[in-house]
Amino acid sequence: MSALAIETNVDHITNKSGSNIIFGRFMLPDMTEHACQVLDVTAHGAVFITATVPAPNSSIVAYLEELGRVEVIAGEQVAGGFKVRYAATGSRLERLQQRIEWLKQKNDGAVEARRHPRFEPKDKHSSITLPDGRVYNCEVIDISISGAAIKTDVLPSIGTYVMLGKMKGRVVRYLDTGVAIEFIKQLDRNDIASSVA
Repeated sequence: MSALAIETNVDHITNKSGSNIIFGRFMLPDMTEHACQVLDVTAHGAVFITATVPAPNSSIVAYLEELGRVEVIAGEQVAGGFKVRYAATGSRLERLQQRIEWLKQKNDGAVEARRHPRFEPKDKHSSITLPDGRVYNCEVIDISISGAAIKTDVLPSIGTYVMLGKMKGRVVRYLDTGVAIEFIKQLDRNDIASSVA
C-alpha cells in the first residue's frame, strides 16, 4: 500500500491522545517489513495504522521515528490498523516510557527552561559519573551556571544524580543525543570551564 493510501486511512482515525503522528516501519515474524503511522502513543501501547494487520499476539519489531527500535505485541484490529502493547518489561520498559514522555513534552511545545544564558565551552570534552561509580566520556553541548546539555551514549533515568566533571547535578530531561543536567549548586560564571573539565 502506498503512503498516500495510508494517509487516507488516517483521515478516518481519531488520534485520541492528541499527540503528533509518528512514522515508522515494522517487521513481522516472517521477516516482511511494512510502513506504518503510529497514533495514540501511551506508556503501555499504541495504534499502528497500516494495510498489513498481523495475527493477534504476533511479536513485532518496529523502528519508530524519535523512539528508535521498539518490540511490540500485536493486539486487536482497529479501523485502518491494529493496537499494540510493548513487549519490554522492567528497566527497558521504564526507559521506553521515559522516552515517550520526553517526546510528548517535545510535541506539546515544552521548551527547555533556560533561566540563565548558555554558551558552548571551548573544551567540550568531559566525563559523567553515575551513582555506582561508572565513568563515561561525554561532550558538553552547552552550559550555564545552572546546568548543561551533554552528548553521551549512556542515558541515566530522569532524576538520577550524576557528576559532570566536578559538578554534582541531576538528569532532568532527555535530548536527541544525550541528557540535560541541572546542577545542585549554581556555578560561579568564572569557574564554569574548570568545573566540568
